[in-house]
Amino acid sequence: MTAPGVPAFIPRMTEAIRPKQKTGLGLARELSARAQGFTCIAGLDEVGRGPLAGPVVSAAVVLDLDNVPKGLADSKALTAARREALFAEILATSHVGIASVSHRDIDTINIRQASLLAMCRALAALPCTPDMAFVDGNDPPALPCATEAVIKGDSSIASIAAASIVAKVVRDRMMARLGNAYPAYGFASNAGYSTRAHLTVIASEGPCPFHRLSFSPLRQGLLDL
Repeated sequence: MTAPGVPAFIPRMTEAIRPKQKTGLGLARELSARAQGFTCIAGLDEVGRGPLAGPVVSAAVVLDLDNVPKGLADSKALTAARREALFAEILATSHVGIASVSHRDIDTINIRQASLLAMCRALAALPCTPDMAFVDGNDPPALPCATEAVIKGDSSIASIAAASIVAKVVRDRMMARLGNAYPAYGFASNAGYSTRAHLTVIASEGPCPFHRLSFSPLRQGLLDL
């Protein structure tokens, strides 16, 4: 998905380039891939494996290596305000693909398969065709391009960090909207994760239509409070 007004740049197919802007992580891995002949390099990450409610969301980002937002870092290490600012910069300077898999599908195919599916869909949603993808973690999906899984890649590779920021902001916004519809569950603050307050509401009110019924303790119908 490309945001309205986002310039459609074509990654340069020349020699490895030096970025004009510094980023929090640097571009060593992307530039190394470029030196190996890859011309369209994506970072992939997902958010929302652990929550009891809501979708899992993935993002794929192809950075413009001439125009990288400053201060890219693992989304979990950033404040909400900084994530929002970087989110806007990433959309304005990069190719971005975003995809989600619903709580119903998570219950049907399990969270691992849902996470892999979300990443495949995010890559397919890009307006360009990557020939290389860096994927956060050690369990990458089967992608139609060269793939490298990197444990803690969101804290070491700029394009994965950018993807983690996009996925986190998009999912948080989705959960905030769910929070407006189901205020008792505190989705705007807990994003569906199993905080004690969230578990207490489930125990007293039962699940809402967006809870993942295959997840413990919802699957068991019991809460360890």
